[in-house]
Amino acid sequence: MRLVIERFRTQTNCDKQIVGILFVVDHMNRIIYKCFTLELPDKGNQKKISNIPVGRYNVEKRVSQKYGYHFHILDVPNRDYILIHQGNYYTQIEGCVLVGDNLTDINKDNILDVTNSVATMKKLNDLLPNKFTLEII
Repeated sequence: MRLVIERFRTQTNCDKQIVGILFVVDHMNRIIYKCFTLELPDKGNQKKISNIPVGRYNVEKRVSQKYGYHFHILDVPNRDYILIHQGNYYTQIEGCVLVGDNLTDINKDNILDVTNSVATMKKLNDLLPNKFTLEII
């Protein structure tokens, strides 16, 4: 089992975030689940203000009081505690990856948000093993 995040821009001149599609791919290379992601834009892999570089990473399930069950992206150069976790708005990202089942402007600020993030995280936790790989393209 592995994850693939394909990044793309959906809004012109939006310097606040990057939207992507996350695919859960099984051992037969079949897509068994997909959802949307929000990340910060590329600002040279700077802590808390940038997304992480394109590449392949190891990921482990993790639990915390703040996010409940989520995922820890390991071995990101010059970064630590990069997580895939619940949240709806780019202001909640801090260098991590948010997931949701759809894109809409929840708070009417003309910037897309992800929806149903808690349910999406539950689905990912149900599908994914304790350790897997993530490829960001």
